[in-house]
Amino acid sequence: MSQFNRSVLTLIIALCSLLTVSQAEAALVDNLKDGQHVLLMRHADAPGYGDPAGYVISQCATQRNLGDYGKNQAKAIGSWLSKQGIDKAQVFSSPWCRCLDTAQLLNLGFVKTESSLGSFFDDISLEKKQTKELRQLIKSELDRQTKEPIILVTHHVNIQAYTGKVVDAGDMVLVKVNKNGEYLSHVIYPSPKPRGDSKY
Repeated sequence: MSQFNRSVLTLIIALCSLLTVSQAEAALVDNLKDGQHVLLMRHADAPGYGDPAGYVISQCATQRNLGDYGKNQAKAIGSWLSKQGIDKAQVFSSPWCRCLDTAQLLNLGFVKTESSLGSFFDDISLEKKQTKELRQLIKSELDRQTKEPIILVTHHVNIQAYTGKVVDAGDMVLVKVNKNGEYLSHVIYPSPKPRGDSKY
């Protein structure tokens, strides 16, 4: 194959990739208004692992929280969602401060605290109960048929229990559900990175 043909082939592949990404992004807002999808999001970057011993849910200073990178990441996610056509949404968050801060920094509307989105990392025996409650929340909100996107900011253990997928900080999972709020399929949207900002 000549150098010219290789260059043309490379260009075609690049254009096809861009077209595929654009189509997926365009479908995001349409899917979130069809009454069959919700967007699960893992909180933005919070340095560390788990929470300090003796942490208190109502006291942010006792928890693992967003760092500067995580705060900028959450803002970048909100900006990216806005560019996809999502300027307002029903936003629900885990009671943990790193989730609440992520949800608020999206700047997409009032944030409602929802216990079913809370982490069960410290007590895995709660997995089935909370996943069932998450399904009930999704069913209840989709039954309202407001056509407003539903965004659920939560933790990696919750997303993994519901979808079977492990995601990184700030990643989003578009989930298609049945009429009972049960998982059917998903598409993962990796978190956009803040411009000119390094995690380290």
